[in-house]
Amino acid sequence: MKEEVKGIPVRVALRCRPLVSKEIKEGCQTCLSFVPGEPQVVVGNDKSFTYDFVFDPSTEQEEVFNTAVAPLIKGVFKGYNATVLAYGQTGSGKTYSMGGAYTAEQEHDSAIGVIPRVIQLLFKEINKKSDFEFTLKVSYLEIYNEEILDLLCSSREKATQINIREDPKEGIKIVGLTEKTVLVASDTVSCLEQGNNSRTVASTAMNSQSSRSHAIFTISIEQRKKNDKNSSFRSKLHLVDLAGSERQKKTKAEGDRLREGININRGLLCLGNVISALGDDKKGNFVPYRDSKLTRLLQDSLGGNSHTLMIACVSPADSNLEETLNTLRYADRARKIKNKPIINHHHHHHH
Repeated sequence: MKEEVKGIPVRVALRCRPLVSKEIKEGCQTCLSFVPGEPQVVVGNDKSFTYDFVFDPSTEQEEVFNTAVAPLIKGVFKGYNATVLAYGQTGSGKTYSMGGAYTAEQEHDSAIGVIPRVIQLLFKEINKKSDFEFTLKVSYLEIYNEEILDLLCSSREKATQINIREDPKEGIKIVGLTEKTVLVASDTVSCLEQGNNSRTVASTAMNSQSSRSHAIFTISIEQRKKNDKNSSFRSKLHLVDLAGSERQKKTKAEGDRLREGININRGLLCLGNVISALGDDKKGNFVPYRDSKLTRLLQDSLGGNSHTLMIACVSPADSNLEETLNTLRYADRARKIKNKPIINHHHHHHH
């Protein structure tokens, strides 16, 4: 008997960073205001948007994590998949929020982002659950120019053997991607650092690549009750830092640059189409997951088997008003998506 799965909406946290010195020097004004005690933001003096959480520029990393992200992580221990997705224009604070530039020196820094905090919390919870055995595996990939790059594999030529498959039991699987087994928090952080370095190396060669690629850090968790060997849970946790969502300016890009621009935006364009299709009330609506690698990889996260949080990042500067409005509308549509998270029981059959 299939359990009837209730739809659970994608949750959206809006995060607004402070004005930066460049914006202040250029005389920018703040075009967003926040309603105290309400998860609401007002654009200019009229348009207002409501989300599940709204974090104004004074909000610290820890509060963002404790309020919006930690509850999702607790669900992972019950056997649910979870996804945290950072969306917004370049320079709006996605990588800062996610911790996509983390290095070990920052360990005790209050400014560390979501991914290092997730790692700390996971191992804290694991240490409490002494009646369970855990197996954790980590992978880290980047989608750049519609190619999947394995950030935990030093040889770049491996990219060609990476394939996306759909498994009826386990959902989307990526074949050929490095998966590292991790035993403690510090191993896991090392994988994050190593991957961030691979991203950075590429970025100096390719003009700030991080803003033009999507990065997905995935932790797969299997937990088995020690005295009950044949029943276990499997869950996947995706932590995603998306490419900058700004509209392609009408520049005179030619050849490779133009193709690159089209490809970078392809993932986000398809993501927008998927979000629109899923948020639409029409039954049996076709959802174009297969149009890009990004939407394929996020197929379980959007409209599928996952508890999902989108952190929509914006700049408060009036010079970014148009991009900020685009992000606010996009995040608003994402809230209409109903996911169908189920507990991932995993039964071992002994022959």
